[in-house]
Amino acid sequence: MQAPSGPFRDGIPEHGRIPRYYAVKVELLEMTAELGEGTALPTERELCERFDVSRATVRQAVSELVLEGKLRRRQGSGTFVAGPKLVQPLALVSYTEGLRRQGIEPGRTLITLERHPASPALAAELQVEPDAEVVHIERVLLADSERVGLESTFLLADRFPTLMDVFDPEQSLYACLRDRLGVVFDGAEERVETVLATPREALLIGTNPALPMLLMHRVSWGPDGKPFERVRSLFRGDRLSFMTRLGRID
Repeated sequence: MQAPSGPFRDGIPEHGRIPRYYAVKVELLEMTAELGEGTALPTERELCERFDVSRATVRQAVSELVLEGKLRRRQGSGTFVAGPKLVQPLALVSYTEGLRRQGIEPGRTLITLERHPASPALAAELQVEPDAEVVHIERVLLADSERVGLESTFLLADRFPTLMDVFDPEQSLYACLRDRLGVVFDGAEERVETVLATPREALLIGTNPALPMLLMHRVSWGPDGKPFERVRSLFRGDRLSFMTRLGRID
């Protein structure tokens, strides 16, 4: 195999020597572009013969591309070329709006809908007294019926006393807050980091616990500047990316 060139050159050490698995990975990326989305990858044996490498080398290259979302494994079926990642804007728009703009049908499966006292950390984020009551909504997030994330939303119960009566867990929460309860979102603070899912989270999302996840924390407030919502959203790193638009700083 020849050493990769072009944009892949950035991944090569200055001394020019690259691991065999990385060279295979680059070749596989070029192959996936030719095969197209949804096409099955050749078998391990065929790849080993094609690249003249061991099974361990092929498996490492394929595993990295699976983690990056370029390939997808289907149990009992093989490995396939993945489609492009979903893009969720970092803006004051709901999960529903973000997906529908891409022509993707959002969905949700309700896990938890309850009222309970806030933890000390949650109370501090929402700037309320410890043990103030919150409404907790936990849902698995779907994209065209595929599980892609897990969202936990906490809202101040005394500010939304009728929420549990008017909210449809299968629909957009933000649409309900806006249209049924007259809520105005004036701003939010959002933080994104990478984590590994807990065993419970991995089971609910239907993913490998070793797969890197994107964790988003958001605290939202209204025109009065007082926070009323805290969201913890966990997304599959192989299926979703975030996007924002930056302006010039003078």
